[in-house]
Amino acid sequence: MSLRPLTDAWRSATSRLIIIYGALFAIWCVMLLGVVQWEASRYLSNVVDQMLVARIHYLENTDTHRLPATVEAASEIDIQGYMWVGLFDAQGRRVAGNIASVPKQLTEDGVVQSVNATLDSPGRKLDGARARAITRVLPGGERLVVAKESTTIDSLGAIIRRGALWGLTLTLIPGLLGGVLIARGPARRIRAIQQAMEPIREGDLSVRLPVSRSGDEVDLLAATVNTTLTEIERLLGEVKGVTDNIAHDLRTPLTRMRTRLYRLQQQFEGRPEGEQLEACVAEIDTVLGRFRALLRVSELEDRQRSACFASMDLGAVLQNVHEFYAPLAEDRGQSFELTVGKLPPLRGDPQLMFEAFANLVGNAIKFTPNGGAVRLVASTDANGGARVDIADTGPGIPPDEREAVFRRFYRADETRAKPGCGLGLAIVSAIVRLHGYSMSVGGDERGAVFSVSCPAA
Repeated sequence: MSLRPLTDAWRSATSRLIIIYGALFAIWCVMLLGVVQWEASRYLSNVVDQMLVARIHYLENTDTHRLPATVEAASEIDIQGYMWVGLFDAQGRRVAGNIASVPKQLTEDGVVQSVNATLDSPGRKLDGARARAITRVLPGGERLVVAKESTTIDSLGAIIRRGALWGLTLTLIPGLLGGVLIARGPARRIRAIQQAMEPIREGDLSVRLPVSRSGDEVDLLAATVNTTLTEIERLLGEVKGVTDNIAHDLRTPLTRMRTRLYRLQQQFEGRPEGEQLEACVAEIDTVLGRFRALLRVSELEDRQRSACFASMDLGAVLQNVHEFYAPLAEDRGQSFELTVGKLPPLRGDPQLMFEAFANLVGNAIKFTPNGGAVRLVASTDANGGARVDIADTGPGIPPDEREAVFRRFYRADETRAKPGCGLGLAIVSAIVRLHGYSMSVGGDERGAVFSVSCPAA
């Protein structure tokens, strides 16, 4: 499984934090400007209310005989028509002023209220205009109404809203753009770390993560990972060295022992002692074969041979494998089919890949019963690389054992009766990883399918 590339800038934690902060900042600005608008509107409403109270107080204290003329004069003084005045008789008929009728919502409690009034003055007529109004009932039953249109308050609210929208836009857009530019720096560093992790994931513990000079959290994390990798590399090197030394040091005395036992076997040939000695030689050969396989795996895992990779004809490699194993399959009555389609150019070591596919085909023939079938198919996959499938009609591999079969010395219970040391697939896995290829196991109870995916060069 490859690491997911960090190609979407909006998936990074920094970008998400910038978006969250921008959203919170926008919400806070809207709330703040809402409070400002509410306070400003409330202040203007109080000023208007005080003006209305002062005006109606002045008018109600005017002499009754001069009141109609005073109301007419007051309505004519306001050229813009924002201040309305009206005098009505006890039956609600207009006596003077520029208010056509008493607003229905206006109560006689002497408190300033918001109403819809009808204005009827020379050159201007409004029906149902929003206004702040107050009324007083005079001693003679007349009714005095003073009102002021709410246009000023509403206009102020609209101005504040427009200013808030422009301010919010001019703040958020540069902020988000700046945040994106700031986020690109950490994103580039994360991509560099991600690229450095690919060879480490493939088993090359000599690679280290890049560390900048900033000394921030990313650098601290990278330095910690590098220290851990150094320690892991040292420990694995010690374990590998012990394994290689044991295999190498024991191989020499075992080879000498085998030589001596073989000589004794030749002396006792045809006697019971000779048969026992022959069995001992066979067991020593098995042990020596395992030591050779262990050293082979260590050699392949050293990863230095990949420097000699060159252009490789995978079709020719598979043809050689088929020619090598076709006689064995024929002796066992098995059909061995080779299908090679058009393949992309690849880089690798033909000898190593022959060894890998020979191991896989040899296992397929070994575990397929007589009269069964083995297929070796090579084709181009959806990504433009090569795909090689080795399928057989053997017992198959249970799903819970498919990862374990590539471990050293692992042998399934069903295969312990077959000859082998449990290192063949470990060698195949090491060769595949050395080339940067991938391998998987599939199939069912009717047979196993080993698939090797080879990216194009």
